[in-house]
Amino acid sequence: MTGFVSRRRLLKGASVSVISIMLTPAIARIGRLQDARIERLIATMTLEEKAGQLSIFSDPSRVDGPPVNPGLVAQSMETVLREIAAGRMTGLYNGIGVAAGRELQRVAIEQGPHKIPLIFAGDVIHGMKTTFPVPLGEAASFDPELARRTARAAAVEASAKGIHWIFAPMVDVARDQRWGRVVEGAGEDSWLGAQFAAARVRGFQSDDLTAEDAVLACPKHFAGYGAVMGGMDYNTADIPETTLRETHLPPFKAAFGAGALSTMASFNDVAGVPSTGNRYLLTDILRGEWGYKGLVVSDYTADEEMILHGFAADGADAAAKAINAGCDISMQSGLYNAHLPALVRSGRVALATVDTAVRRVLRVKQALGLFDNPYRSLDLAREQRDVRLPRAIALAREAAGKSIVLLKNDGGLLPLARSTNIALVGPCVSDKGDMPGPWASFPDFTTCVTPEEGFRAALAAGATLRVARGADYEAPLAGGIEQAVCAARASDVVVLVIGESARMSGEAQARVEVTIPEAQMALAEAVAATGKPVIVLLRHGRALALSGAVRAASAILATWFLGSETGHALADIVFGAVAPQGRLPVSFPQKSGQEPFYYNHRSTGRPQLGADPAWKARYREVTNEALYPFGYGLGYSTASYSRTTVNRTTLASNSSIIVSAMVTNTGSREMHEVAQLYIHDKVASLTQPIRALKGIRHLDLDPGQTVQVAFTLRRSDLTFVHPDGRRFAEPGTFDVWVAPSAVAGIPASIVLV
Repeated sequence: MTGFVSRRRLLKGASVSVISIMLTPAIARIGRLQDARIERLIATMTLEEKAGQLSIFSDPSRVDGPPVNPGLVAQSMETVLREIAAGRMTGLYNGIGVAAGRELQRVAIEQGPHKIPLIFAGDVIHGMKTTFPVPLGEAASFDPELARRTARAAAVEASAKGIHWIFAPMVDVARDQRWGRVVEGAGEDSWLGAQFAAARVRGFQSDDLTAEDAVLACPKHFAGYGAVMGGMDYNTADIPETTLRETHLPPFKAAFGAGALSTMASFNDVAGVPSTGNRYLLTDILRGEWGYKGLVVSDYTADEEMILHGFAADGADAAAKAINAGCDISMQSGLYNAHLPALVRSGRVALATVDTAVRRVLRVKQALGLFDNPYRSLDLAREQRDVRLPRAIALAREAAGKSIVLLKNDGGLLPLARSTNIALVGPCVSDKGDMPGPWASFPDFTTCVTPEEGFRAALAAGATLRVARGADYEAPLAGGIEQAVCAARASDVVVLVIGESARMSGEAQARVEVTIPEAQMALAEAVAATGKPVIVLLRHGRALALSGAVRAASAILATWFLGSETGHALADIVFGAVAPQGRLPVSFPQKSGQEPFYYNHRSTGRPQLGADPAWKARYREVTNEALYPFGYGLGYSTASYSRTTVNRTTLASNSSIIVSAMVTNTGSREMHEVAQLYIHDKVASLTQPIRALKGIRHLDLDPGQTVQVAFTLRRSDLTFVHPDGRRFAEPGTFDVWVAPSAVAGIPASIVLV
């Protein structure tokens, strides 16, 4: 499939495949390693020492700001050092600080029973001290190369702070916006998710995993976490085998193909078997079918949680089921330290099973270069030099601007003149603490740019900016609405920055209603009642169901959580220094009750094809259309698409078809357009999605310019997973579209023979 390459005036594609795990440099290095040292270590280690190599714990001794895991009781450095010297841990996570990290490592390699270096890990989801847009927001760029660049910048900062291994990217395909962890991934489409997964792994790990500024990636959560029922976090996922393989596994396969050597098992169960104890997932598919050579780590105490799942009787049973399933490292529970030695001695766990897990862990440490250079990424000079670099800050602003999606712009209200008198209203407009967004573990709050700061820097001399919070995120403020209304009446236009706070998205933040909180809705209605034009800047970690004054606003932008450079990026878009180019990676429903809602659903036998809703598959209150569909996004100019054309109508087994359309900039400004290729298999042995994304092109167009955008379509792009697990294409007729969104375009038809 033609895919993504570096951007030029009109981008041309390069071949991209996520069908097989490629032999990348990191994987090749594992294959070339001389294992004699590792085998000698395994042969001389006690069972207790092996259990230690399979156990990782939160770092309570190096806390930078609010603790990432606040439920933990902090331990002293002396306690941690004693545990390291006894060989009872393979590493620590979510602590930073090079000087203390060097001391921890010194104890491991000088006092530990086998001088095995520690691995330091961390939750670096969308940046370190410099924070980038949340992954869902960045996915709205539809630009995996941008994600590779931000991942590379995050790796530079994380490694400068002493981290070797990051628990990212999250590659779960999320189709229910009630789920709080939608914010961590690339949205509802598996193909797009696979492109971003591979790009982020390449960015984190670079070309040389032993390099000082490379970090080990950990695609998560394996598997099916994005399908938790009702969007409720940690819930069960009842997924048909074909859906698991068609929708939820491809981004993982793409990540491993890009060289990822670790993955994290998910909290959920799949068809009744918790992933941490799921041998079918962790061994049969991952190692057996895919040939994966890396390690598997549990999520936070997920092995122990199999007891409450009702899958394990007690801690010993949970440890046995996890290690036998293929979970190599236990995170935080301590179950492997507590039970593995006795389980091996009793015969419930084979010694060879433990040795295999230890071998995987040690091989990954060796692939990182830790045996040869245990103090890698523990450089005091780099800790100061390579954080908040000017190029990283500039990239954060660029990425934020490219992530913003213009949903509505009635009357061409945007962009505003810099001389406009503005009422800037909303609970976050001056709140530096909310700027990084959810899952920002180590941000520098002091350097975050708020909307107020960004707008003040951009406005022309003489223009007035009136600022009012108006409401808190989920509660009214005394006098807040009155203050906001006063500011609105005294201004030319209202810029209303509302939506979710950072605390409302992320892990354990499932929502029954994906709407704007009542207090903020009351604020929106009040400022709209002044009659002044309203521009809504949504802050959110998921698609939202919009209503009332927000839905009726003259202009609406989806701005997600943009990170360190939020204020500058918002001002760039609002005042036209940068034109919006983002596209929605998730469908915005009309109502929360439509969830789970996604564009690439199957058709029923009674779809609503016309105006008559009687006896059709639909809700009584709304149509089945999205409020704003997947792939949708406006610019400050307009584009028109011709009918889709093909260079031949028949596709033979080893041939290809060129699918194209003419795209014209019909407006008066330069524009950046994102053309999308979709297919639909009209008749198949399993009903197929009404559309499926298969390619993207980024186009830069001058006013009045027309270009032909072309995609190469091959037989492999028409395949789907069958009940026996095989993937192949069936002969028949396919519709193909080149379109600006998942619901637009005029199709052509081809026949696969």
